[in-house]
Amino acid sequence: MSLQSAADVPILITSANSSSERRVTPSWSIAQFRTRLEPITGIPASAQKLSLRVGSQDAIAVEAADEDNTQLAAFPLQAYAEIHVVDTRPPSARTDFSDVSAVAKYTMPSTEYETRSDSVLAWKKAQKLGRFDPNAPSLEEQKIRALEREVEERGLSLSTRIRLLPPTDARRGTIRFIGPVPELPGLGPWIGVALDEPTGKNDGSVKGVRYFETGKNRGAFVRPERCEPGEWEELGVEGEDEEM
Repeated sequence: MSLQSAADVPILITSANSSSERRVTPSWSIAQFRTRLEPITGIPASAQKLSLRVGSQDAIAVEAADEDNTQLAAFPLQAYAEIHVVDTRPPSARTDFSDVSAVAKYTMPSTEYETRSDSVLAWKKAQKLGRFDPNAPSLEEQKIRALEREVEERGLSLSTRIRLLPPTDARRGTIRFIGPVPELPGLGPWIGVALDEPTGKNDGSVKGVRYFETGKNRGAFVRPERCEPGEWEELGVEGEDEEM
């Protein structure tokens, strides 16, 4: 096992496409150093512009009239200083290693992927997870359960006083019905509200089917998320509504 010379200095080498820590020997000439930087940065030695930055000091150029005989020791190398390498070639002549747009990509056909035994899909099938669970609820069942949880979490029950949520509404009333209403579009439970004032669109019935009793234009069917339960006094506020 070879050992690094004690004189070697750890330096951070950076460029537009790379960043790495390297050990630099101060006795190298600038020309030798450029040759070593080429496989690290991908920049030809002849197109490299080097600068050295130590701490917060201004960067200084690493160059000389005779770079074959000028050693790096002529510059203030310090541990973990940064040497930045700039590519002086025209942009059209540079290689952008971060651009993968021209790299050929392989996309496995779905029919082939589905037949593999070492895929995530195969593992889900074996474990009966997600859509492969024979007892998993359908999408419609999930929506219904979500609405039922909304009713429970909001503490909505028959005879509960509620306020229809502002800002589009602020009317008040009492819950008289909770459950599905096949005559209305949408799955899951609806909340039937007997409004304090005649600002509704029905009397507790929908298309001839009665769900609760209330006065003319005092009925509304709304979704659970629009109901705010509380000890609301019977002070109805007229306004427009989005209920069916």
